[in-house]
Amino acid sequence: MDLTQKTVENVDFMIEKIKEKLKVLNLGAIKSTHFDEEMYAELKDIYDLVMKKNSFSPNEMQALVEELGNLRKNK
Repeated sequence: MDLTQKTVENVDFMIEKIKEKLKVLNLGAIKSTHFDEEMYAELKDIYDLVMKKNSFSPNEMQALVEELGNLRKNK
């Protein structure tokens, strides 16, 4: 998968992998439809960070989820 391309499929992929890695309990809280291509670079940065680490402290998890919340597109 070429994550350098700003596509809906790549956003879907990254969100799903972030949710898996962080073991997000409320899976409905984070959906790929909440994000658009304008925030792709920021989402990719979060994805890269999450994929590099093997585990996260509760504070790190909270910070990552908050940052994802900040990236959500306005409705």
